[in-house]
Amino acid sequence: MGSNGFTYLIREGVVNVFKNKKATMISLVTMICAMFLFGTFFAIGENVNFILEQVQKNQGMEVFIQNEATDEQISQLEDNIKTLNGINTVTFKSKQEALDLMKQNLKDNQDLLEGYEGENNIFPASFIVTLTDLELAAEIEAKIGTMEHVKKITSNNDTINTLMKIANGIKIAIGVISIILLAISVTIIANTIRLTVHSRRKEISIMKYVGATNRFIRWPFVIEGIIIGMLAAAVTILLVGGIYDFVIQSVEQSNVLQTMGVTLLQFSEVVKLIAIAYVVLGIGVGVLGSSISMKKYLEV
Repeated sequence: MGSNGFTYLIREGVVNVFKNKKATMISLVTMICAMFLFGTFFAIGENVNFILEQVQKNQGMEVFIQNEATDEQISQLEDNIKTLNGINTVTFKSKQEALDLMKQNLKDNQDLLEGYEGENNIFPASFIVTLTDLELAAEIEAKIGTMEHVKKITSNNDTINTLMKIANGIKIAIGVISIILLAISVTIIANTIRLTVHSRRKEISIMKYVGATNRFIRWPFVIEGIIIGMLAAAVTILLVGGIYDFVIQSVEQSNVLQTMGVTLLQFSEVVKLIAIAYVVLGIGVGVLGSSISMKKYLEV
């Protein structure tokens, strides 16, 4: 196909978009709604993963050491823990540090700990262990529990399991919703373009009669679908961006995140992924919808 033919196809596709304004608006609004919902759930999913990563850096377990363990045995225990798969950091907390921390927690009631200094310190030394993958928490805890000189282990497995269930649930929900929205968008685009094709069926018959190939006839409608998809993507990015920034600012001002010790992603950090997803959706839905609508009128 020469440059003139390609230019003709592009021009026809653009003309179709503006010629069928009502049908175009129906398709455009439908795709914007679908993409907006997809973008919303996508942003939620990305933030859940981001929060989970932050929690993984701070969440873990405390491994208490038997009081009779020597410095050499404690050092060996630390090395053994570090060799496990999924360990992020291993930080030693001495008996004195444990006592000081308890004093801070008691605040005005620190006098309750008088007499527990030095040799009378009843608080055991421990290792604070953080993980690279929360899914390995139970496995790592079991392995550390079998090591020598380990007195006991405390962890927040319930919190970790809850976080993992929430994260996995959101991922599944996003996947299901995306498939549903994609199916709806393809159906609407296909039906809309089918109306356009039906209104021009005589023109198509004439083009086939004078020797136009199926590909030559199909491409203007495919381009029409792509244009509608890209317009919807551009509008939705602006819409999602404005609402996302407003919501993020509102949440940050509520001090909820500070209490949890986590932060959320800014829109500038997720816009590239959302833009790529929208471009793929816009082009894919446009092409697929157009192709489906042409089957009745063209030989495949």
